[in-house]
Amino acid sequence: MTQYGFRTEEIDTSRPHPARIYDYLLGGKDNYEVDQRAGDELAAAAPEARIGLRANRAFLQRAVRYVVGSGVRQILDVGTGLPTSPNVHETAEAVASDVRIAYVDNDPIVNAHANALISRSGPTSVVLADLRDPLAIVNHPDVRRVIDFDEPVALLLVAVVHFLTNADNPRQVVATLRDALPVGSFLVLSHATGDFADRRDAQAVYNKASATLNLRARAEVERFFDGFELVEPGLAQVPFWRPDGPPPARSGEIGFYGGVGRRNG
Repeated sequence: MTQYGFRTEEIDTSRPHPARIYDYLLGGKDNYEVDQRAGDELAAAAPEARIGLRANRAFLQRAVRYVVGSGVRQILDVGTGLPTSPNVHETAEAVASDVRIAYVDNDPIVNAHANALISRSGPTSVVLADLRDPLAIVNHPDVRRVIDFDEPVALLLVAVVHFLTNADNPRQVVATLRDALPVGSFLVLSHATGDFADRRDAQAVYNKASATLNLRARAEVERFFDGFELVEPGLAQVPFWRPDGPPPARSGEIGFYGGVGRRNG
């Protein structure tokens, strides 16, 4: 028996899932007790976790407004974080009403919640797929239904690549997605780091989750933008990427890098 392409025995509610931990720490309702416990442990291990996740979400919204304001009308959001609001489609539609969006997540429960909120018949699709298989994403019929890879696309990889281990070859994963994008496309990426504090205890929380947290240094994160030209201010801690107001307190402790790159060739 399958649900959204996964066998039902693969739907695991016994372990916390990163998307649902994220939802819980942002004040969402689509999470379970196991996710709440993990979120509380994470906040205890990294006191800036909640403000960091809020700052990361704010970065996502600013970056979406930037790419849509630059003329892009297609967004491929991998590791969507749905149904936490405001979502990418809500942010994009506030700038332009004709943006088409394909959401991708690997959690069948997140996928089910997303499908309940978004009509699959319109310019938005919700796809169950895994970042570790990037070709399956770009070739998925429900991605192709709304995304035309002959026209510029904004690829969102926000707070998701750090759940890939080095054995998953994350640089090749990102490069495969990049190679599907035409000139004029954008990469919006954020990634957790231990550059500003020792966060091994926070990493340990994810050892019990469905994906581990793999912190990377600035130089490693920058390499994900190979083939893209970083727009100003380049790679920055997320509160300091084109802020639209005063950065929140303790922003200097926030362990997320974020950046936006444009594919010029």
